[in-house]
Amino acid sequence: MRKESLRKLSVLSAAFLAVSVLTACGGQNSGTSQTNAATNAADTTAAAAETAAAAETSAGTGTTAAETAAAAGGELTKLVVGASPAPHAEILNAAKDILAEKGYELQVMEYVDYIQPNLALESGDLDANYFQHLPYLESFNEENGTDLVSAAAIHYEPFGIYAGKTASLDALADGAVVAVPNDTSNEARALLLLEAQGLIKLKEGADLTVTKNDIVENPKNLELYEVEAAQIPRVIEDVDIAVINGNYAIEAGFKVADALAVEDSESIAAATYGNVIAVRNGEENNPAVQALIEALKSDEVKKFMEDTYEGAVVPLF
Repeated sequence: MRKESLRKLSVLSAAFLAVSVLTACGGQNSGTSQTNAATNAADTTAAAAETAAAAETSAGTGTTAAETAAAAGGELTKLVVGASPAPHAEILNAAKDILAEKGYELQVMEYVDYIQPNLALESGDLDANYFQHLPYLESFNEENGTDLVSAAAIHYEPFGIYAGKTASLDALADGAVVAVPNDTSNEARALLLLEAQGLIKLKEGADLTVTKNDIVENPKNLELYEVEAAQIPRVIEDVDIAVINGNYAIEAGFKVADALAVEDSESIAAATYGNVIAVRNGEENNPAVQALIEALKSDEVKKFMEDTYEGAVVPLF
């Protein structure tokens, strides 16, 4: 701010000096020439003052990079990214100004399911998407013949078990109903979390490919109710407990602090289920994609994640 003020003062001093010189020279010419010279110098002074004031105002009021670029007639390159509403779209919006400084206008397209954002990316309607973890992406490619890849892992959302009709895990009755995601990768994750709480036992060597058919012990005869992941928060009042993806829990207003159990940060799930920026194969190093990744991994966005989600979103950088 001090440098801007000094620059402004220098411009004004130079302009006033010009007025003095032109006026002195005009004394040997006609009064009209003297008047015109003084007027031109005064206009120069006013313009310089306005420019300096504008620069100082921009520096002091936090004008966004996009606004600054627009005011200067600069063109921003549009970058269209698909995302689930929370937390992904919110995190992307927190990175908009950083991307604008890099020359990109971020447009966030929100989706409420796990299928359309990948199809839109494959078809070219999106430049990237941000909503899924790598196991889901790989499973989607295999099942749909798409060729999408991860450009970077950004954050991890711990799965949680939330109360429905039953208030605690200890209170679960024989035959209690448990809602779990119905897609392969997320159901495996839910089963591993249930096993970690001692509610079921999976076959030896169980990993992220397990299904309900791999349950070898079920002492409480829990009934697994398989539901599309996005719909689980809507059926929680009809089941005893529900295992919910982090982003859908956030959207539904659930807090990690209220969960009956949460994935351990050292678990296989935590190491595997980082949420990624997905792009079409071969576009991982596209300058726009790299700018997006840099913005999302900035200190500003990291702080936004930590302050906003209170443990429901864990940065992976």
